[in-house]
Amino acid sequence: MHAPRSPSRRRVLRQACAGAAALGLSPLAFAAAGAGAGAKTLPGTDIALPTGDVRDFDFFVGHWTFRNRRLKQRWVGSDDWDEFPASLRCESRMGGVVNLDEGAFPTKGWQGMTVRVFNLAEKRWYLYWINSSTGQLFPPVAGGFDGDRGVFYGDDSDEGRPVKVRFLWTRIDADHARWEQAFSRDGKAWETNWTMEHTRVSG
Repeated sequence: MHAPRSPSRRRVLRQACAGAAALGLSPLAFAAAGAGAGAKTLPGTDIALPTGDVRDFDFFVGHWTFRNRRLKQRWVGSDDWDEFPASLRCESRMGGVVNLDEGAFPTKGWQGMTVRVFNLAEKRWYLYWINSSTGQLFPPVAGGFDGDRGVFYGDDSDEGRPVKVRFLWTRIDADHARWEQAFSRDGKAWETNWTMEHTRVSG
């Protein structure tokens, strides 16, 4: 199987920003909950979408390597993980309102980019993921940090079936961070299926 041809960084970023603009950066799919401008819940659940601060991802700016552990088979109670390396570089733009990273997964033959946009009115981050193997802009997850822990929720699909998705970010220290992804079919029971252990590259 040939590795997918990767679009240029400029073109991928342009597509991401266009897609984010088309979605309004605060997709209407996120339902309002109550009268407060910042109060929202994940559709179909009573999960409140966290808010945060425009500086939440400043800690991640720089060059990182990371170890991935991805569950080989979901929904069966498996503890069999695929482990593989990756690296990325993260940048802050527009005074911190935009944060983006581009990563390479050399043993998988693809690249990925995350575009994070902070909605100033809502005080909430929207995170968009793009994989070079498809060029698809995935639906966003939304949320923010409380201290060193960030929580983000959204809608996704798993092999054609709709699921809820949750990202958990942990700022461990200046040189280490952890990310994990979990899926849920009902918004209540969650299965973690992907983790990343990040280490900053010195210099």
